[in-house]
Amino acid sequence: MKPLAEARPNTWEFETRPVIKPTGFREYDARWWFGTPGVARDPELNLYGVQALGLGLGTLIHERGIDPRIVTCHDFRAYSLGVKQALELGLMSAGIEVTDIGLGLSPTAYFAQFDLDIPCVAMVTASHNSNGWTGVKMGVEPPLTFGPDEMGRLKEIVLGGLGQEREGGSFRRVEGVAERYIKDVAGDFRLSRPLKVVAACGNGTAGAFAPQALEQMGAEVIALDCELDHTFPKYNPNPEDMKMLHVLRDAVLEHGADLGVAFDGDGDRCGVVDNEGEEIFADKIGLMLARDLSGRFPEATFVVDVKSTGLFLTDPVLKENGAKTIYWKTGHSYIKRKSKEAGALAGFEKSGHFFMQPPVGRGYDDGIAAARAVLQMLDSNPGKTMADMRKALPVSYASPTMSPTCSDEEKYGVIDSVVADYEKVHAAGETIAGRKIAELITVNGVRFILEDGSWGLVRASSNTPNLVVVVESMKSNDDTKRIFEDIRNRLSSYASVGEFDQTL
Repeated sequence: MKPLAEARPNTWEFETRPVIKPTGFREYDARWWFGTPGVARDPELNLYGVQALGLGLGTLIHERGIDPRIVTCHDFRAYSLGVKQALELGLMSAGIEVTDIGLGLSPTAYFAQFDLDIPCVAMVTASHNSNGWTGVKMGVEPPLTFGPDEMGRLKEIVLGGLGQEREGGSFRRVEGVAERYIKDVAGDFRLSRPLKVVAACGNGTAGAFAPQALEQMGAEVIALDCELDHTFPKYNPNPEDMKMLHVLRDAVLEHGADLGVAFDGDGDRCGVVDNEGEEIFADKIGLMLARDLSGRFPEATFVVDVKSTGLFLTDPVLKENGAKTIYWKTGHSYIKRKSKEAGALAGFEKSGHFFMQPPVGRGYDDGIAAARAVLQMLDSNPGKTMADMRKALPVSYASPTMSPTCSDEEKYGVIDSVVADYEKVHAAGETIAGRKIAELITVNGVRFILEDGSWGLVRASSNTPNLVVVVESMKSNDDTKRIFEDIRNRLSSYASVGEFDQTL
């Protein structure tokens, strides 16, 4: 049965037919507005639609010749368990052996693929999205998750009603994976000096994992908003959100902590505040880790997303250690896959995804593993604080990640026009904030790099109806604002682009 693209709730169609809005199939995972009380917005997905998604995923697994066994897991939201169970019904109808590990983080589910020797994974999560959203992160080849090819084929199968029912489906519930994950992510690392760490979880799923894991590493942990509460009463668990980081900053200063770490709703991202209360953007944390790792693994390769600092190309420590950096498309699936293909030691995203590759990790993004890497870096530099290490970096002036609204139907067309606009600026030799464009990177929207290494980025969000804007100046905060104004002025000509969620 082909799903309906939309149907109003409290109707015959919504209660009897699968409903799946096509735009929910995104570049590397799936996200839909599922609905929440008090919000007057029609759902983009119903439970029959989730079941059809499971049937389609199971059909794709068979189509790819993959061993038909899958790990399922869900995050802590009021409706995630029900969504997962509907997904499992669809998977079983497709002849898939389902192993449900219960409530967990995305990295818990990825770990379970290795722990249980199961090739496929389906993690029901809306990650850092606000309540009312749901989605699924999927993979069939550990540690990788789906990219555009897999998502495109899955969309064809599901929306085309091409799912095939098969015999052989089964279900089992496995206990103990969460405990083994915590033990695994802590590993054999133990701090050699006392460190006080504030762990902020925004009442999301990470609250059941991060404090325990950090304590096993030997840290004195101050748990901040770690009680599970799917209403997210204080702030959305998103380590890019300045509200979350400001709450963490205040706690670090209040308790005289050595470090503050923040985790998103499904625990695959990590944000950091240093001992002086400074929020350090994740790309700068990646640069610190790259310095540390390249000292231990000379001539290492790192993969970073196009939102990340330009200092990876100019940093004297990385140059001295012979490190190489590749800029690639933003997105956890893209960076994971590129890191593996390039034989990189690690991959970093400005959003806070960290991908520690063998021999320093398993290759998937894990916020707690990233926090462990930061603690290891501090532990191996006795006498230095996190602020000392921040101040040792070359100076640049970066904006937060800004996300003006733009509908899923219109955002890619807007980006195509913006790319063409900056290509004209480049070809004509025109200036931005007094400098010409030296280079354009268009693998993911457009990143224009000015003559002194300063840059601006405009791309479409892969997960939400937004654009993404990031700016970094090598000169000053005022220069950052001037570059940003160029972008904002150009975007203001598009009626479909709304207000910025934050500005400089």
